[in-house]
Amino acid sequence: MSSQMADQRNEEHTSEATTISGGHLVARALKAEGIDVIFTLCGGHIIDIYDGCVDEGIDVIDVRHEQVAAHAADGYARITGRPGCAVVTAGPGTTDAVTGIANAYRAESPMLVIGGQGALSQHKMGSLQDLPHVDMIAPISKFAATVPHTERVADMVSMAFREALNGAPGPSFLEIPRDILDARVPVERARIPVAGRYRASTRQAGDPAAIERLAELLVRSEKPSILLGNQVWTTRATQSAIDLVRALNVPAYMNGAGRGTLPPGDPHHFQLSRRYAFTNSDLIVIVGTPFDFRMGYGRRLSPDATVVQIDLSYATVGKNRDIDLGIVGDADVILSSVLQATSAFSDNGAQGRKAWLEELRAQERAALDKRAALLHSDATPIHPYRLVHEINEFLTEDSIYIGDGGDIVTFSGQVVQPKSPGHWMDPGPLGTLGVGVPFVMAAKYARPDKEVVALFGDGAFSLTGWDFETLVRFNLPFVGVIGNNSSMNQIRYGQIAKYGEARGNVGNTLGDVRYSEFARMLGGYGEEVRDPAEIGPALRRARESGKPSLINVWIDPDVYAPGTRNQTMYK
Repeated sequence: MSSQMADQRNEEHTSEATTISGGHLVARALKAEGIDVIFTLCGGHIIDIYDGCVDEGIDVIDVRHEQVAAHAADGYARITGRPGCAVVTAGPGTTDAVTGIANAYRAESPMLVIGGQGALSQHKMGSLQDLPHVDMIAPISKFAATVPHTERVADMVSMAFREALNGAPGPSFLEIPRDILDARVPVERARIPVAGRYRASTRQAGDPAAIERLAELLVRSEKPSILLGNQVWTTRATQSAIDLVRALNVPAYMNGAGRGTLPPGDPHHFQLSRRYAFTNSDLIVIVGTPFDFRMGYGRRLSPDATVVQIDLSYATVGKNRDIDLGIVGDADVILSSVLQATSAFSDNGAQGRKAWLEELRAQERAALDKRAALLHSDATPIHPYRLVHEINEFLTEDSIYIGDGGDIVTFSGQVVQPKSPGHWMDPGPLGTLGVGVPFVMAAKYARPDKEVVALFGDGAFSLTGWDFETLVRFNLPFVGVIGNNSSMNQIRYGQIAKYGEARGNVGNTLGDVRYSEFARMLGGYGEEVRDPAEIGPALRRARESGKPSLINVWIDPDVYAPGTRNQTMYK
């Protein structure tokens, strides 16, 4: 090698050591936040981020559609309690991710989506895939911005995470122009926040006077009830919630990610008597659940009850319904503080509430008895209640359950009971179909020690089902079940009711697809089930296969969940 060539290589090495690219600054900032994986679909605008992730030891899971990447980042946040991250290219790459961002926004799930963008030097010139991403995403995110200079890359990544975790969490979005990502700047000029030192604790304790007031209300109440919602899991308030309801003898209902806070069989775990409780309670405490359509906008609560709402967001408390007491803050801190405050009373009223719990338990037994025959139905096509009952019986304490669909998941919400906290995942209030495969991806990646069981409607699975291959490629086994009625049944029922049988099937019927063959074609495990007695054995064989699986269960297309029949989602 000539001395001239050697000098040139030494200069290049020195330059590499003293400068850093935008993509590597992204990776350093992600590492500082504790991100260990990004979900992505490749594009020329973003490849320097991949190079940085390799250097920082961040895994790269590449998917087949950007919607999957965004949903997977959402799912990762829900499972781990840490923000997820998706990286997508410019233009259609970013617009494909919009549904995942919107779903995380309504579900209060913290994540960062990084989108590519044409070079700043080509701004407004019509560069490849140039779109006004920030303008489009700002209304459905907590923070959306363009990175204007390479020196600011890591700084703005940390800013985006700070905003994602501010109050009720949610998604942030950053677009980074290609020349900003590819450029190199001196390391000392780049603002690189230090891990753990660029944002404060988010554990707000609530108003002390309000804490004492709630403690008094609970102690004096004869017929209290409490609803434990998403934020109980978001704030990891499981033990505080358990301690409170057991110490004060309060019946607890759970929804969303709050399911599993109390295990099935716990004397304070209630599921089927919620309407009765909310009609007859003298005190109702709503924790981490907005008064949206799932709560009838608050109208399903007795007008005579004292209503207390606890939430991370000030904007949510008292929205759509007047309340008697609102407390803004972290559910874990608040519930533990309330329990501590009740110790000031010589009698916390727990003994006096035994009759109330027995009254509600009687309602639970009556509802279960009414449904028992359907849960064990031997009818063919298979009754949906029989399918979800078999799934519920199949779950273990280590099974994370994921629901992705309309009518079939509505059935499962009445029957399936996760055995542990943080083991229930559904789309959330946006009602997005297609979250199942990406949620499986995130859950199994983040918790390889857990079994993942997913129930899909056939319409829902079709939206993102090709990423079943991604699960095979990355060796992420799960037990998948498709409740197949060859219809979008939640919509089909409404059309029949409104327009009659002759027009009831317009635009909502699907082909009879053998999804077991699809699974096998992509390297997974698959079975067809038409006999209800074969559901359990097929689930066990899927578990034993150690592969991503699809058990295609043919269910009755003319049976609808009570919520579908009542069209409660629109009321």
